[in-house]
Amino acid sequence: MNLEPLATFHVDLDPVLDLGDSHWGHRRVVNIVGGTFDGPRLSGTVLPGGADWQVVHADGMISIDTRYTLRTHDGAHIYITTSGVRHGSPEVLDRLGRGEDVDPSEYYFRLFCRFETGDERYLWLNRTLAVASAARVATAVRYDAYALT
Repeated sequence: MNLEPLATFHVDLDPVLDLGDSHWGHRRVVNIVGGTFDGPRLSGTVLPGGADWQVVHADGMISIDTRYTLRTHDGAHIYITTSGVRHGSPEVLDRLGRGEDVDPSEYYFRLFCRFETGDERYLWLNRTLAVASAARVATAVRYDAYALT
């Protein structure tokens, strides 16, 4: 198994909507408002309209669950889902929560990515699993995705 660079994603976000505690945990929704992605075989824009349906656990770890749509540079539409975790020390998580710039090496933020499309040019994505290392900034998430080959 190898990791092949797929794309670097920059996903722009609305402020966090805090739904409070539910039977699943502390639920938050973060709407996706746009962005870009660029890589050797995959580039384009992130369309507004998706979201991250997060659960914040008692220890501060966040379960990531995103669904949104990509438009490639040549007009294909691709549905992407990511799932993953973000965790760190309480101090680091507080700084992230305040929108401060925090070095990604100070916390763990990893994703698993799946793709779906009917566009002939990108059918290979339907059979591709990817992993990513992510970083949170005040109004966006940036991640480098790698196809598992």
